[in-house]
Amino acid sequence: MKALHTLNPLHAGAEALAAVGETQGVRRTTGVSPTAGQPTANGPINTPDPEVPEKTTRRKFTAAYKLRMLNEAEQCLQSGEIGALLRREGLYSSHLTTWRRQREKGVLQGLNPKKRGRKARPKDPHAERIGQLEKENQRLKGRLRKAEIIIEAQKKISEILGVEQNLEDIESNK
Repeated sequence: MKALHTLNPLHAGAEALAAVGETQGVRRTTGVSPTAGQPTANGPINTPDPEVPEKTTRRKFTAAYKLRMLNEAEQCLQSGEIGALLRREGLYSSHLTTWRRQREKGVLQGLNPKKRGRKARPKDPHAERIGQLEKENQRLKGRLRKAEIIIEAQKKISEILGVEQNLEDIESNK
């Protein structure tokens, strides 16, 4: 078999592959690399970095930078100059469009970056007092419930002992 490989120029590298792993004709078997498990010329085995890169931060452009880019874009007279400016600065044409609209609205309010996310709710000045009143209401409801239980128990005890109570007389005395 070795004689066939040396005679055929297509199979000249087959002996080298056979030393590393099993081959299928000229091709090596799936999953077998000719340098698998062997150190490279520069040092140890090169393996990809398993860590996931950090999420990139969102770019924030200052008002001064936006104005400078708009001024530079307006000074571009020949075709292709704006494209070169955008490539050099890493911007998109939509940035210029958006910034022009912002400038038309007003330099200060249009070019300052806006805060992202939900808007903060203003605190209700009565919220603390409402909370206190709700707590007091719950406390008083608990006391009322206990008082009603005691009154029901007193009624049952008086029925067992045979003592009559006139609630109307008691309430009218108060």
